[in-house]
Order: sequence, then C-alpha cells, then structure tokens
Amino acid sequence: MTLRPALATTLALALTVTLAGCIAPAAPTPEPEVSDGLAPFFEQGVDWTECGEGVDCATIVAPLDWEHPAMGSIELAVSRIAATGTARGSLLVNPGGPGGSGFDFVRDSIRYVASADLMEEFDLVGWDPRGVGRSSAVECLDGAAMDELLFGQWDNAYETKAWVTELEAAEAEYAAACARNTGPLLEFVDSGSTARDMNLLRALLGDEKLNYLGFSYGTFFGTMFAELFPERVGRLVLDGALDPSIGALDWFAVQMKGFDDALVAYLAFCVGQGNCPLGGTEAAARSTFTNLLDTVDAKGIESADGRALDSATLGFAIAAALYSEENWPALTSMFEEVAVGESFIAFQFADSYYGRGGTAEYDNNSFDVYTATLCLDDDFQGDEYDVRSGLDAIDAAAPLVGGYFAFDDYAHVEAACTAWPYAPKKQPGMYDAAGADPILVIGTTNDPATPYAWAKSLAGQLESGVLVTFNGEGHTAYGRSNGCIVETVDAYFIDGTVPTSDPNC
Repeated sequence: MTLRPALATTLALALTVTLAGCIAPAAPTPEPEVSDGLAPFFEQGVDWTECGEGVDCATIVAPLDWEHPAMGSIELAVSRIAATGTARGSLLVNPGGPGGSGFDFVRDSIRYVASADLMEEFDLVGWDPRGVGRSSAVECLDGAAMDELLFGQWDNAYETKAWVTELEAAEAEYAAACARNTGPLLEFVDSGSTARDMNLLRALLGDEKLNYLGFSYGTFFGTMFAELFPERVGRLVLDGALDPSIGALDWFAVQMKGFDDALVAYLAFCVGQGNCPLGGTEAAARSTFTNLLDTVDAKGIESADGRALDSATLGFAIAAALYSEENWPALTSMFEEVAVGESFIAFQFADSYYGRGGTAEYDNNSFDVYTATLCLDDDFQGDEYDVRSGLDAIDAAAPLVGGYFAFDDYAHVEAACTAWPYAPKKQPGMYDAAGADPILVIGTTNDPATPYAWAKSLAGQLESGVLVTFNGEGHTAYGRSNGCIVETVDAYFIDGTVPTSDPNC
C-alpha cells in the first residue's frame, strides 16, 4: 500500500526555526460525552509558541491507549498558520503516509498547496500523528542498519524460496527491534487511535465539527474519523482516496497495477518527445524497459557510496518518479544514466522516498511508521497469503514495474507484519459514516498510488460521499491539478457548496 507522504504536493523546503514568545491558549470545546478518565485530555490548554515566520507550534497530550487512558500518555506536535483574514475555524491537514509529517507539511509547504482564498478563511493546522517525527515516535533501526535492510544485497535471488526465508529472518529482526526501541507506543499507532487524536485536536482547537483536508493515507484517517464520529464531521475532503473495504493483498495488487498504468502513460510521453532512450515506439520502449529490469541485477551498477542498484531499488525509484507527471523528464534522464551504468538520479528518487539524506542518515521515520501502522490496520498475520503467493498475485496484476517495486514494499510489509509483536486492531464492519454531513472524495483517473477505482468505491460506501474526478496523471489533485479542482474544493470549504454532480475536472 505504498502511500506515504503525498510526494506530488510535498515540497522540500529549508526553514530556520526560532522560538519566541507564547500566544494565548485556545479555548477547548466542551465535550459533555467524555468519560472521567478522558476529561483531563479534553480540558488541557494549548500553548501556542511562535516557531517560524507566520507559524505557531504547540504540543498536546493524548492517551497512549484510548480505551484505557490510565495506561499513560503521548505527545503530539502541532503546527498552525493563522488565517490571513478572520478565521471561521481550523482546517486540519494531513499529507498521507502513513508516516508523513503533517507538522512539516503545514509549516513548510501548505502555502504552495492551499489557495489564497482558503488561507484567508481558515487557520491551517498540521500535526505529526502518533508515532511520527516530533510526536511520540516509533524507533526501529539506526541509519547503518536501515541501509542494510533497504539497500543491502541478499545472498539469494529475488523470488526464490531461499530469498523468502532470508527476507523473513531479516524482517523478524526488524520487528523485534521496533518493539525493543519503541516500547508500548508500538501497539497504538493504528488509524483508529489517530482518528481519536483528531477528535481531541478538533475539541482543543475550539471547533464543534472537524474540517479536514486529507491526502493519500490521510484519507483513511479521515474515513475512520467519519465512521467513529459522524456527528462531528464538518467539511471533509479526502484526496487520493483509499478503499477501506478490500483486503491488504488486493490493495497492493491494485496499487501496483496503478504504477504499471502510470508507466504506460510515461512510455507514451517518452516516445512522443523523440529520442526516448528506451526506443522509438511504445512497443520497443516497453520491451527495452522489461529487459532493463530483468538484467540490471547482473550489471553491478553502484551508487557513489557503494550501494547496489538492483532490480528492487530501480523499481522503487521508478515508482517514486511516477507519483508526479512533473518527474517524467527526470525519469527519462534516469534511464539514460542507467543505460551507461550510472545511478545518481535513481538513488535520488529512492532516497527522497525513504527520507535518506547523507550517508546512512534518515531525516524522518516514515518507513517505520508506514510499516507499524499497516501491521495494525490490516490482518497480515491471519490472511491466506505469504510473501511468495502475494508476489505471484502482484506479478499477475502488474508485470511491468509493480512486481519489482513489490520486492522492497509488499514483501517487506508482508514479512514484517507476519512477525509483528502486536495483533492487528479490530476494524469497523463498514465505513458509511451514517448521518455525517457531505464528504468530498477526490480521485485522479490515472493516480498510480491510490487508483481512481478506490475513490469511486469510497464515495459509494460513505452515506454522504460525493465523488469529484480529476482527469489526469499523478498522485492526488488539490494544489497540483487545475482550477476546477481548486474552485470545487474551496467552494465546499468556504461556502459549504456541495457539487450536485461530479464536476469531472
């Protein structure tokens, strides 16, 4: 389910953070239905501190276990950009993942995503969900051990029985390290707990109902919130939606086919540009591409720091590039490099996806949270699939790039979650959010990471779901597509205007 932060809308910006004076705490919304054990969490004040130009930050406290609040507490890091006009309330934002930093997304990037009209009307608020970054965080491996897991070379060839055995042993060690280094938090980084954190944030921000813009896996957080708290749904936009009704293997297989579909669109673009390094026709380009991935393991291509560019890493780099149509020219340059035994661009794509900076340095823990959350949100331990049978299903659905991408994605998750020290959480029987106000569900027709069929399905499952289609390429739509999407989303958030039919942007 490789959904991580919405790369198409997240910008890598540098920001010097300075701390200044405090700002008056917000008044929490009274919560008469809260139990005595939870009351202290809903009654806490929020002390905002200036932490950058036009940015306020705060830390709130949430229960470790929402069902047993006496077990202890965790911290959630929050960032806010105040409305440029008179705020009508807060708009909570999450970039996806699971594992993406909403704190960084709002602090560093939201001005490049949200329209001026939206920023005039709402305080835009991001947070690091439990387990992520500045909040109480999941910790698994140090940088060198992470490099070995992600980029180290196996003793056995991919897809062989011996490789599966080797992988399962490595992932069991990884799962044990996550438990050892994270502690009790590791059991509670599921989406149900995050949805309850969102309800806490809503109350502490002083909003009777939640207004929310969720991208990618952030749409599942929003869907879970709507199912648990339908009466608290304000204006929710779920962009790049997940389908919560299907099992984990189906999610991966459909998603990997989405990357194959995006690759086909890229190959047509490459050929159409002329001088495509993969060939002069789409058929030739597809053949060259297939041969490249089939043979790259034997070529001995390395990065400047000695990491091998094998078929899994190359497949991962290609998939990362396919998140946005804007990356296609760089993808062409990458194929030109690989053809002559170079790997600089390929590792740029792979490293940016993993949050890897300098040598064996990782600037976030998104990979660990991604794994931990999927292990709790889906039943990898009890389903009928293992690594081998799951890869067979993915190969059948996505024979171009998806099957190679799955070596470092699905196979990792399947093996790690099978060995995970905590059982998956019980999920709702359905996701209809009965009684909720209208919810916009946005799908992009050739989105590689969250295929359009998922948005259609989710909009149909939600009792008040309204489908909004963006006809285009890339992952997610708001802030990176066209004026029709911006106008539709802004009118909904600002004026409460709900489309009477799909605008087909």
